[in-house]
Amino acid sequence: MAISRVAIVGAGVMGEAMIHALNRIGLKGSEITIKEKREEREEELIARYGVSNGELKRSQAILLAVKPQDLEKTLSEIGPEISDSTLVVSLLAGIRSARIENLLGAKARVVRVMPNTPLLMGEGMTAISGGKSAKGEDVTWVESLLSKSGATLVLDEELMDAVTATSGSGPAYFFGFVEAMINAAKRLGLKEEDAKILVTQTLVGAAKMVVESGKDARTLRENVTSPNGTTAAALSLFDSKAWDEIVYEAMKAARDRSQELSN
Repeated sequence: MAISRVAIVGAGVMGEAMIHALNRIGLKGSEITIKEKREEREEELIARYGVSNGELKRSQAILLAVKPQDLEKTLSEIGPEISDSTLVVSLLAGIRSARIENLLGAKARVVRVMPNTPLLMGEGMTAISGGKSAKGEDVTWVESLLSKSGATLVLDEELMDAVTATSGSGPAYFFGFVEAMINAAKRLGLKEEDAKILVTQTLVGAAKMVVESGKDARTLRENVTSPNGTTAAALSLFDSKAWDEIVYEAMKAARDRSQELSN
């Protein structure tokens, strides 16, 4: 499927990440149109990437990256510029494809995706599901777009709320843990700059081992944990606080909020 003109509606962090993704598959700034309600933000991205802010009618695909609560207002504004031949890719957390199809018309070709912010670094994780009227080639194009900026996974849309709680919100969990470790290291006497180096490189190295060692996370954890050693002392405290249950309850809260947004 050849798509050479794309529009991005909503130019926040994820909207900018999608500009990067489109650049990675060879689209130039002149082939990308953006629409953003904040004029200064729109001007910033036009200057930075050479994109335009013209009409959407010529765009073969429109990437929706607005806030979920702005969906209806946004579609009422841009709906007249969307034809049956336009592919609509939704990045909106908690918004089902059927809702967008109902707002645009039953023939709307909608593909729903749940990316995460590491997309900006070319290391994103994106789940993809096609709506009722989406064609196989639509899903394939979206997958080819986002696979240049990380890993992709095509799933049934019923699983998207769980995906949101896992990879969509997931980076924030790791960032929060990094913050907590840095603060703890400072309380133990380390300078902040030293703590940042120690914690961030540990995170990078551990992630690389998970990806490349061929061992599962449990085995890697056990390999670091000597009986009655320092790591065992730390993990024992985590276990006493029901670490697994805390993580589950947190992710369930994210999943439930995604379901609330869909309703």
